[in-house]
Amino acid sequence: MSYKILEKKQIAPQVHLMKVLAPDVAKAAKAGQFIILRIDETSERIPLTIADFDAGEGYVTIIFQEMGKTTKQLAKMTDEDVLQDFVGPLGKPADVRKLGTVILVGGGVGIAPVYPQVRAYREAGNKVISIIGARNKDLLILEDEMQDASDELYVATDDGSKGHHGFVTEVAKKILDSGETIARIVVIGPPILMKVAAGMTAPYGVETIVSLNPIMIDGTGMCGGCRVSVGGETKFACVDGPEFDAHKVDFNLLMSRLGLYRSEEAQCQENHNCTCKGGN
Repeated sequence: MSYKILEKKQIAPQVHLMKVLAPDVAKAAKAGQFIILRIDETSERIPLTIADFDAGEGYVTIIFQEMGKTTKQLAKMTDEDVLQDFVGPLGKPADVRKLGTVILVGGGVGIAPVYPQVRAYREAGNKVISIIGARNKDLLILEDEMQDASDELYVATDDGSKGHHGFVTEVAKKILDSGETIARIVVIGPPILMKVAAGMTAPYGVETIVSLNPIMIDGTGMCGGCRVSVGGETKFACVDGPEFDAHKVDFNLLMSRLGLYRSEEAQCQENHNCTCKGGN
């Protein structure tokens, strides 16, 4: 079975949106889950978080950034192309329920997995305050969609080209300092952002949830590459998560694990570039 690409477009520099016809996955998907895809029978398997889904139309939306060999190959695909494998939904769904006022923070491409959670939390009857950020305004994604799905939306850019000049965590801190009662904060983005957010929210005693999808490799718990220490216990991000209590995650260990395969990834990318240029 193959999976047809219904739509493929670039939404920011080196960031692409892809809608894939996958009725069974769309029917079962919930906010917070991910899929594993393979371009063809010789390709590697990579996990990508579900950015949107429509059970009626039977499609699943993924958003990815060109980083390594496979995502660069994906970026060159077009409408009507097909994927060999598109497996899911995997991982535990987000713990979405009525809590009160919830802040959801998305940094960079992390805005993509935050979006379905924003919709889900609001549908569950919560007041949803969303904060999205990027290095500059050109790298912001899904801004209109986030605006429509949120009760309040704040934007932050590192260079001040749009919204708050600074980091998303600074915006979140201002809201916490305002005295408004916040039941939960969900943060998804680069590991350093999630680490900083965990440290920032700790003194306030607000439940803070992070999604550790950046460290997943195999996506099924078989490889052990996504081992993470949570509250002193070893967990696997792909099967026990990807969401965990931010205040219990050992971010120093997590970030050191991210560099384990850096040399192999660089070699793979170099080999791919040589092949594309006709080299040996």
